[in-house]
Amino acid sequence: MKKNFFLAIAGNIGVGKTNLTKALNQKLGWRSYYEPVVNNPYLENFYKDMQRWSFHLQMFFLSRRFEAQREFMLIEESFIQDRTIYEDGEVFARTLYEQGSMTEVDYENYKSLFDLMVSFLRPPDMIIYLEASPEILLGRIENRGRDCEKSITMEYLSRLDNAYKRWVEKASSYSRIYRIDTERTNFVKDTDAIESLVEMLRMEEQNLPSIGALGSKQF
Repeated sequence: MKKNFFLAIAGNIGVGKTNLTKALNQKLGWRSYYEPVVNNPYLENFYKDMQRWSFHLQMFFLSRRFEAQREFMLIEESFIQDRTIYEDGEVFARTLYEQGSMTEVDYENYKSLFDLMVSFLRPPDMIIYLEASPEILLGRIENRGRDCEKSITMEYLSRLDNAYKRWVEKASSYSRIYRIDTERTNFVKDTDAIESLVEMLRMEEQNLPSIGALGSKQF
C-alpha cells in the first residue's frame, strides 16, 4: 500500500508559510492544515504580555497541531502542514523559556508533554524551510497589518531565527530539509519557481516507498 506524503512548511513569523501552503494546495490538491491564528483566543494577549500568556498559547498550539497531525496519519491523501508541532517545542517554547517569558516549571511541564506527543507521531517526509532575515520579516509583518502582531520586536524575531537555525540541523536527522531563501524567491509572483517546486514534490510523492517497505530511511 502506498504511503501518503507528509509535507511540512516551516519558518519564522512572516516568512510566507501560509502563502506557499495555499499555492501548493491549489497546484497539488493535497489536503492542507493552516496554523490556527484567526481563532486563537490567546494570541493577542500573548503579544501584549508574553510572560503571562506564553504557557497558555503554547499549550493551545500544541494540542491543535497534535490533533491535526493525528488526523492526517489516518488518511490516505498526501497533505501539507503550515508550521509543524516540532517548531512549537524546539523553537517557540524554548525561546520563550530562554528569554524569561516562561517559567522553568511551566517549560518542563510543557516539554514533557511535547516529548510524549511527538513520540506517537510520524515526522514529515520533507520540511520546506523558508528563510529571511529578521529585518525583512519585521517589514513583512508590518505590511500585513495584523493588530495582534504590532508589538513583535526585532529582538524576538532574531531570537526565533537563531532557534530555527539550531532546530533545522536537528530536524535533518528525521526529515529531508529543502531550504528556500524567500528574499530571492517570491512564490506569489514567480510562476516558474512554483511550477518547479510542484514538479519536484510530485516526483517525491511518486517515489515514496510503500508502507511495508519503509524500514529506516536516512536523508
